[in-house]
Amino acid sequence: MLEVICFGDSITARKEGYPSPILTHKMSSKMPNYKFINAGVSGNTTEQAMFRFNKDVLSKRPDVVTVLFGANDSATDKLVDIDTFKRNISLFTKQIGPEKTILISPAPVDESLQRNRTNERLKQYAQVVQEVAEETNSYFIDFFQIVYSKPNYKELLVGEKNDGLHFGEACYELLSDVIVEKIEDMEIEDGFFKKLVDRLMRG
Repeated sequence: MLEVICFGDSITARKEGYPSPILTHKMSSKMPNYKFINAGVSGNTTEQAMFRFNKDVLSKRPDVVTVLFGANDSATDKLVDIDTFKRNISLFTKQIGPEKTILISPAPVDESLQRNRTNERLKQYAQVVQEVAEETNSYFIDFFQIVYSKPNYKELLVGEKNDGLHFGEACYELLSDVIVEKIEDMEIEDGFFKKLVDRLMRG
């Protein structure tokens, strides 16, 4: 069984009424042949996540890692400057291995409910994530644009906290779908599908 680690902040970690984190719960139900491990920690910036990166990600030797940060790095009360953010995302990617990394841009917010975050700044951080994906030849999901392009995007951002940041089940359904699609794309890349078959054959 291939292992996927979801590395991130509260967007990765939240349960939204589920007994376990909603993102990995949904992905496990959609891809039962994979083991999904949640490595999200609420409040983390990439600077804070750096201190747990070896323990929570590298030491587990995963087959695939999703990396989703930016909501806290771009917040005025926790701000990690954009150059440092880019350096950190790049370091994560290179140490995991670009061929195993899915970089995900942060989602937009409902600015009427968020004092510390703006979509203009979040878009800049999202663009940096895309730049790292292009520079390292890793995989990329532009979740900012996927959500922001929807006419009802503010409705998708309504979760249990209803704070314009921590979104609800509809948006997690969307996020889990696009991650599953990306993993399926990876399966047909040279070598990846063979690794899957070999792992399944070994049980």
